Order: sequence, then C-alpha cells, then structure tokens
Amino acid sequence: MSKYLLIKNGTVIDGDLTPPMENCDVLVRDARIVKVGGVNIENDVPRGSDLQVIDAKGKTVMPGLIDIHCHMTYGLARTEEEISMYTPPELRTLIAAVNVEKVLAAGVTSISQPGGSYFIGVGLREGIKQGIVHGPRMTTAGRYLTTSNGLTDWFPDSTGVPESSTGRLTNTKDEMIDEIRRQKKGGVDLIKLADSPFGDYQAFTDDELKMCADLAHQLGLQITIHARGDGEMNAAVNAGFDHIMHGNHMSDATIENLAKSQIPLAPTQLLMHHVVEFAKEARARHNIVEATKRMNEATMDSLHRAYKAGVKFAMGTDSGFALVPYGQWHAKELELLMMYTGMSALEAIQAGTKHGANAMRLPDDLGVIAEGKLADIIIVNGDPLKDIRVLYQPGKVEVVILNGEVQSFPDDVRSTFIRNDYLPNEYGWDLITYERVHQGAEIPKTQLDWTGERRRDVLNDIRKFEKLAAAAVGE
Repeated sequence: MSKYLLIKNGTVIDGDLTPPMENCDVLVRDARIVKVGGVNIENDVPRGSDLQVIDAKGKTVMPGLIDIHCHMTYGLARTEEEISMYTPPELRTLIAAVNVEKVLAAGVTSISQPGGSYFIGVGLREGIKQGIVHGPRMTTAGRYLTTSNGLTDWFPDSTGVPESSTGRLTNTKDEMIDEIRRQKKGGVDLIKLADSPFGDYQAFTDDELKMCADLAHQLGLQITIHARGDGEMNAAVNAGFDHIMHGNHMSDATIENLAKSQIPLAPTQLLMHHVVEFAKEARARHNIVEATKRMNEATMDSLHRAYKAGVKFAMGTDSGFALVPYGQWHAKELELLMMYTGMSALEAIQAGTKHGANAMRLPDDLGVIAEGKLADIIIVNGDPLKDIRVLYQPGKVEVVILNGEVQSFPDDVRSTFIRNDYLPNEYGWDLITYERVHQGAEIPKTQLDWTGERRRDVLNDIRKFEKLAAAAVGE
C-alpha cells in the first residue's frame, strides 16, 4: 500500500520563479509529489492509507538544494597533500561516508562530485542507493583529466601524479581517450576536465575539448570543466559541455555565447570568497589572499555582465576544504550568487534547485515542487526571500525529505568533523644546531618558518579559546 505525506499550511517556493504560495499544501505519495495546493484528506488520500502529516504554518516549503560541486573525498583539506596523498583509499572512503550525511542534514538533497580520489565517488553513490550510506542523491566523476599545465598536476615531474591524487595526467589525445573509456568502465556519471588553475592560459586545446565532449556523450556520460579563463570558457561552450565551473574571466563575446547555449554555469565562488572573508581565521598566506581578492573583483564584473546577458546559473560550493566544510555553508553560495551577479533571492533559489537537476541526470524530476516531481523537499523556519541566510544558519532547515521520506540525523551531526590524514611520518619540527643546544641560542629561522607575528596570532587565538572554554564550563 502507498505511503502518503502531507505538508500543510506552509509557504511554498516551488523553485521555478513562481511567487511564493501561502497556506499551501503539498501531498506526497511514496516518492513523488501528487498535489500542490489545497488538499482534502477525505478526497485525496485513500481511506486506511499510511499518512504522515507535518504542519508547516509560518514556515517555508521548498525543493531540496542541489550542489553540483561537492568533493566528498577531500576530507576537510588544508593542503593539496591532504587531498591527494597519505590517506589510504579504504579509510578515505569511510571518512567520505560519514561526511556525506552532514551534507544531507544541511538540506542539500542532491550533490554532484566533479572529481575525487580513485572511484570512491562511485562506491559512495551506490552505497547511498542501497541504503548502506546515509546521504543525498549523488552523481560523480572520477579523477580529473588534466595536462601538465592544468589544475591537479600539482607536484614536480620527479614525483608525478600519484594514483591517490584527484588528477590524471593526460597530455595527448590518446591518453585522454583511454582515460575517459577507463572511467566509463569504472561507473562514473560524468567526466571532469581541469584547465589552468587560475585561468591565466588555456591548458587544453579547442580540439581536445571537443574530442573529450564528443566521446563522453557517445558513451552516455556528461562532461564538465574547471574553467576560470575566457579561452577555456568559450571553448567549453563550443564543445558542448553539459555544465561549466567558475567563469571568473569572461569577455562579452564569451558571455553571449554562453547565454545563447543555456549551458549552466556554477561559479562556485564560496571557496574563493572565504579565502578573503576569513583570511585571518584561516591564517591564509598574504600573497594568496591578495591574489584571490583580485580574482574575486574580476569575477564580480564577469558574473554581473553574465547575469544581464541571460546566462543560466547553478549552485556549486567546492565543499570539502577546511574553508568550506561539509554541511555548513552550502546555501551561502546562493547569497554569493546574489552578490556577484545581482540576481534576486527567488532567482538564486532557482539556481540552487531547478538549474542543478540536469547535473543529477534528472532534469524532468528534480528541483521543483510540482505534481509528478520527486519529493526532495526541505522545510525552513524562516523566509529565504527576505533573508537568504536562513538557508545556512544552524537549525533553520528543520525538516529534510528525500525521495518522499522524512530524514532523521544524529544529534551531533553538525558538530562532528572527520578529516583525512596529514603527514603521518614526522622527524621533528625544529632545527637542532650546536649553538642552540650548547650555547642557548634561539631556534634558527628558515625562509619557510612562520614569522613572529603569525606565531603571536596563534597564541592569541589559543588564549581566546581557553577563555571561551572556561566561560562555557562556568555556565
């Protein structure tokens, strides 16, 4: 017998730019929405059916969020080494399985992982489908295809690109073809290419991008790309990529081409914005902060012009870094879309719901509250059209519904943080010189050591947290 879920009296934001519908009911049968509007239980629900009722009066009912740029294998990374080395795949998989529940608890009912270690994403996706792992709907790429000039070929050639890395070095067309075919066999949903880290140049040729897109589509896969520069952005549009990440530097001609194509752009600005906004808290290096600040200024210009030209936007967050931990900030990307493009809150919600559905390979089933759609729904204590921040403030997403089922979570789901290993082999951190051990000299400094100012900052932070801890104990 079918199971029914009635969400009554809520203010419904449908994800498709319809003005909010007040005192609106949503009726779900099994996994799908069957009615939106006034629901009469006597007429709309067969007598004797299993019925659950949630009163959402004074609250917002909207589609679950779709984050199409979420890296579940990164493990709260602080360094590239934490992403690409040290942690064995078995442990990395278990860490990802724990962290993915945090994403769902934040109201993100669908994620796409555009690149990660090994084929862990495939295992995670299947574990979620089979009920072994508690997490959102998921699609996933394998390792990024890169060149020697692209993102994810981080290490010296003498080290190479280790198998544990998120990248796969493919400098020739034959290597690209081989890797796409191998990843298809491995069970991925999409292929991820990684162009230059900061968009300073184009790391793949136009022909290479077109070849990769054509082969991916021939094999029934989608394809996306890390593209910060104008050249790779335009080439990816011309090659027919399914969605594109970033778009920090775009000419008017590229923007016009992108707008005409209606290929979704996920700026994924959250990580870059946090580098600057929380530079002090993260103890980020000054040169990185300044370079990111310049990038963000260029992005603000590009995305405002793109919005005015009619470019379609989707939500991506790059969650998985220590700067953007799982389950904490996903919906802040909607606030940043508003800031960096000028779009309204209703448009930002559409970007974070309906416009991400294609990356989940369910463009006709997800991202909208309407009859016949899959019932991925969140109930929010607040009005995101008045303050979009309620979508990421702790406790405001009160109910998460996935596939028509109300989800439950551990009480500590938000406060539990598990990360990948870092530098397991240590030999000692300070220089041991004759002058230091026999003559009482200070520890000598190298060109890589922290400055006195940075050390004082850390001590001040420790003292601050000690006071907060003492105050908490006193309560």
